[in-house]
Amino acid sequence: MKQKYLSEVIYQLFALIIVIIVVHAIYVAVIRPNAEIIQEQQTAMQEADETFVPDRSVYIILRDMEQEICIILFFWALSMMAMKLVRTMRERALLDRTLLQVSEGTSILPEDARNYARPVQALPQQERRYLLPRMILTGLHRFGTTGSIQATSSTIKDLSDGEAERLESELTIIRYIAWAIPSIGFLGTVRGIGTALGQAHQAVQGDIVGVTVSLGMAFNSTFVALLTSILLMFLLHQLSLMQDRLVLDSQNYTDENLIAYLQVPDRDGEE
Repeated sequence: MKQKYLSEVIYQLFALIIVIIVVHAIYVAVIRPNAEIIQEQQTAMQEADETFVPDRSVYIILRDMEQEICIILFFWALSMMAMKLVRTMRERALLDRTLLQVSEGTSILPEDARNYARPVQALPQQERRYLLPRMILTGLHRFGTTGSIQATSSTIKDLSDGEAERLESELTIIRYIAWAIPSIGFLGTVRGIGTALGQAHQAVQGDIVGVTVSLGMAFNSTFVALLTSILLMFLLHQLSLMQDRLVLDSQNYTDENLIAYLQVPDRDGEE
């Protein structure tokens, strides 16, 4: 478990570094140079014609520092969600495999638990860490030691609840990013409005270009932050739904393919 946690931390750090490098390189090489060219053209047209209405350019909308930070956080969150999505899909693939060789009419007695656990224990180490194999092995071990179907069912239920809480807690950092992105956009709005107020004397003299650019920066920051936050929250909801379904389907699989076949012999040793 510690090794898994450490590998996830390393993945998150490397993903953040890679996202920062790639996004910043795109900003330096593409977005900001094009935004400057378009801004200069629009400023010249505004000075020549006061009725000129500039078109909204994607480069100008994305060019400021706050938007860059929002996009970095967005793709960083996506990289973490992609890792969890791949793991969830791999775990779901186990639901289509026959991990328990139990035929209709067969009963699993407490002394048989070890034999039924062997195929699951023979899985690769990485797959044994998945939820379904852990549920099966935990249930068989509990039944083999206690001989109680109720205790086995309760143990699997507790494991299912604990796994659901763990998966939910692992999404905390992504939820924090989804909350932080609009806050960063609001900071950009405040910065833009503050810059516009600092140029109010130019507007009084008839030069409104500086105020217009600063207000545009403020509104663009909010626009990008809200857009990325809405998209991130939608994707996060879908991932959380997939994880919840994985836990529920794994528990149902165990109930149908393990609990339903458990049998406790009577006092006379007969089934």
